[in-house]
Amino acid sequence: MIRFENVTKSFRVRGRRKVVIDDLTFALPPGKAVALLGRNGAGKSTLLDLVAGRQRPDSGRILHEGSVSWPVGFGGSFHRELTGAQNVRFIARIYGVDTDALAAFVEDFAELGQNFHMPVRTYSQGMRARLAFGASMGIRFDTYLVDEVTAVGDAAFKRKSQAVFLDRMQDAGALLVSHAMAQVKSLCDEAIVLDQGRLLHFTDVNAAVDHHRALMA
Repeated sequence: MIRFENVTKSFRVRGRRKVVIDDLTFALPPGKAVALLGRNGAGKSTLLDLVAGRQRPDSGRILHEGSVSWPVGFGGSFHRELTGAQNVRFIARIYGVDTDALAAFVEDFAELGQNFHMPVRTYSQGMRARLAFGASMGIRFDTYLVDEVTAVGDAAFKRKSQAVFLDRMQDAGALLVSHAMAQVKSLCDEAIVLDQGRLLHFTDVNAAVDHHRALMA
């Protein structure tokens, strides 16, 4: 369970205060894959960072029950000079899981070939995304934070990514950011739309997508 209690987050932009999360009180439905929708700049990645503890709110608090993944996105929080394999082993030690098992899972899943043993600074954006998604899915979390990454790669890799994500959702929850509405409809049980600092919760994903598209228009 993840609960927001009177959470506010803002930034200074060109000398003015921009509120991206405005006095939010909300509990994410447990054990559900929840889509997080909103326009570019609405604050979706900020919300993921707040849940993960990478940013702190201006006020209010966020309560966690169970383990939460790091926000898995295209960049990935990797040491550029270490190889993919070394980064994965480092992550395994941080989260207290078997290093050999996680490395083997990611090497097979990410399909990086010999690049898995090359420094991450040599990786393309897509390669980093494969490494990040594989490392996250290789660890059993109670809640996964995912930012667009299941959209990376060719059609076969996308199918594999969605399959492993759905497998994890059998006994976990997720907060997933995606601009691919077909993906949102196929992967998510519910949705929330972030607009002007406020969240609107939908139990019907199709209704959420329609609302999101109306805002975009």
